[in-house]
Amino acid sequence: MKNHNLEKNDQKSKYIVGIDIGGTKTAVILGDTEVNIIDRIEYSTKEFDKQPMKMINKMIQTIKDVLQNHNITLEEVKSIGISSGGPLDLEKGIILSPPNLPGWDEIPIVDILSNEFNVPVYLENDANAGAVAEWNFGSGVGCKNLIFLTFGTGMGAGLILDGKLYRGTNGMAGEVGHIRLAKDGPVGYGKKGSFEGFCSGGGIARLAQIEISKRLANGESVEFCPSFDMLSKITAEDVAVAAQKGDKVALEIIKISAEYLGLALSILIDILNPEKIILGTIFTKNESLFRKIVEEVIKREALEISAGVCKIEPSKLGNKIGDYAALSVALRIGME
Repeated sequence: MKNHNLEKNDQKSKYIVGIDIGGTKTAVILGDTEVNIIDRIEYSTKEFDKQPMKMINKMIQTIKDVLQNHNITLEEVKSIGISSGGPLDLEKGIILSPPNLPGWDEIPIVDILSNEFNVPVYLENDANAGAVAEWNFGSGVGCKNLIFLTFGTGMGAGLILDGKLYRGTNGMAGEVGHIRLAKDGPVGYGKKGSFEGFCSGGGIARLAQIEISKRLANGESVEFCPSFDMLSKITAEDVAVAAQKGDKVALEIIKISAEYLGLALSILIDILNPEKIILGTIFTKNESLFRKIVEEVIKREALEISAGVCKIEPSKLGNKIGDYAALSVALRIGME
């Protein structure tokens, strides 16, 4: 979070750079200080699996290229903001060992980029940054208490409580993906049966592998994954596409995920009493598959008086949330 370089107050500093580091994709975003997106370059995080320095070098070169393409000098760059999955050491600007970024162990990302570009660099948990982005520009505008759930490659929560971003004692608040919801089940965040295991891109893929394996072993047919050879390549998107087409096995997999999502939301509603819970990528793209089941579970599990004041909504920023999140970090919007 903190950066030891002096803030740049020069009027020339009218541009900002955002970096959205995800388990599946990474994007470099060029914006202005009014949070208008000028350019965006995306590439696969998986290409650099377990090679953090190689990816950081790619990041650095991409920033240089995008600035050059728009004839922008470093003197015109106010700051760089990095949004990344946790856990993070926000005080020291270090990416610790995120489950969806294998090999990223103790990476001093803030110091590396500060030394390279000599501008202020800030780091924030992607769920926190996403919550702030939705709070300022999306579904959370006007809310005093909201929860944002990433529901992408992983599952994390950003918390806006009493009108402020809540990070906890050492920046670890909101790591809801680690909560165990069942004794057994797909592994997420290093734990069987966790919230992330049932409700994330990686988790749904693993859940699909478990459920499809059972059916194939019993001699049943699965149209969208007819053989064991295809199991390792199955993705959450494959499941969602099949479910949208009415495939019974895919719909059953989504039903399991949705039931655990409803259970976890009920716990969050009872504990934090939010006005809104905003759900990211997978829910945003597949709301029709999840909503009815989720609402039925919440009605059964959560306190009626608390559930009655909480709206469940998809991210209004949609695919752009990572961009606005990273730019929000660069400008420290709602972060202090």
